[in-house]
Order: sequence, then C-alpha cells, then structure tokens
Amino acid sequence: MSLEEPLPTEDARTLAGVPDGFNRFWTPYRMAYIHGEGKPSDSSDVECPFCAAPAKSDEEGLIVYRGQSCFVIMNLFPYNSGHLLVCPYRHVSYYTDLNEEERIEFGELTAQAMLVEKETAQPQGFNIGMNQGEVAGAGIAAHLHQHIVPRWLGDANFLPIIARTKAVPELLEDARSRLAAAWPKEK
Repeated sequence: MSLEEPLPTEDARTLAGVPDGFNRFWTPYRMAYIHGEGKPSDSSDVECPFCAAPAKSDEEGLIVYRGQSCFVIMNLFPYNSGHLLVCPYRHVSYYTDLNEEERIEFGELTAQAMLVEKETAQPQGFNIGMNQGEVAGAGIAAHLHQHIVPRWLGDANFLPIIARTKAVPELLEDARSRLAAAWPKEK
C-alpha cells in the first residue's frame, strides 16, 4: 500500500476491535525514549550521552556549537522544533558544581541560543530551564543540561494534551544545520 492510497475505511477502524471513530498518529520512534534507549544505565561519564557527543562529528553528535567549557546540542527527544540543550563538557550534576568559567559560558551560550533561534525560526517565546536530580525530572540527572525550547503561538495543540504526542515539524538534522549555520563564528 502506498502513502497515496486511502486506507480501507471500515477494516482499518476495526482491526483492534470495536470502531472508536479516532484516527491514529503513529509515532513508533518515541518507544526508544519510553524504553530509555540510549539512557545511561549508571551515572558515570562512561555511559553518558552528553560526554560521548563531543567525541563525534558535529553532524553525528547533533552538536550546534562547541565552546571552551560548554557546548550546544540538539535534544534527541525534542519538546518542539529547534529544542536545544546547553551542556558543560565536564560531567557534573548540578549548576552549583560549575566553576566560574563554566557558569559564565553556560549563561552566554543560553543567551546566544535564544538569539540564533530568534534569527532563524522567529519564535514568539521560550521555555528555558534545568531539571536537577532525577526526582526533579532530569532524564539524565548525572550530567547538567539546560533546555532552550522555542515556542510559537498555537504550537501546543491537542496532541500533547489528549494524545500524549508531540508533532515536531522539522528533522533534528535539518534543525542542527540551520542553527549551526547561523551561530556566530569565532573572531
């Protein structure tokens, strides 16, 4: 069956039992996130994806920018198109664990990420934040990371609320390329 062919009407709705009138938006790639695929099995830097990313090429590691003590990377499971993370290279858990140089660059990269997003995607707002500790909701609690999530009026539709699904209209690789190309070059 090709994408152009319509689904059989009654058969498609009754495959799993009684028809319910809902269409399905299948997102099987989200199972990797749900099952914790790629999530470290321990809190060491050996298993940490944020420690492993800088050893890869920018494209393979989804790195947008490399600074002296911190870097900017795409979120592998984004809340929105262009969802970035600022991470220190050093494997630390809490903001208070950063030294002065790291803390300054961490803040500067957060501000620069917002400026690049404004230039390339014209968001109308941002969600910015850190979840520190597993109990606070950090998916990878052992390595500090700050979320920069661009927001647009109407981007929060019924899918996340009703279907617990987020539609992200841009591939990670495309967003990384767009943001990396717009990031100011070192002088």
